[in-house]
Amino acid sequence: MYAHPDDLHRARSVGAAAAPEFAAWLAFQNAVDRQDGAVPRRYRELISVAVALVTQCAYCLDVHTEAARRHGVTAEELAETAFVTASVRAGGTLAHALLADRLYEQHSHHGPSATPASAATPSG
Repeated sequence: MYAHPDDLHRARSVGAAAAPEFAAWLAFQNAVDRQDGAVPRRYRELISVAVALVTQCAYCLDVHTEAARRHGVTAEELAETAFVTASVRAGGTLAHALLADRLYEQHSHHGPSATPASAATPSG
């Protein structure tokens, strides 16, 4: 199901149901959104867009692309950010492939499993 922008208004009811946690999150969010940080606000928004792309959060994309535009981010910067994000994510996949290769090799030294994974799965 696709996230609907109107659902952002539900934050109040969700926050009321977990008031201490919501208050702590808001305080953290306000600290991160400060104007006087070493990282300029436009870069913070580009970073936020990149993270939203990786986490695939439609709400975050909506909020942070709007904020990025308000803080002077260009369409070209936004597009390049998307490709940098895709490249880093692909690199992470390759890094995990290196781990998978090492684990595969380690498992080959132990011989075949006593119970193959397919045999351990209950059939229905």
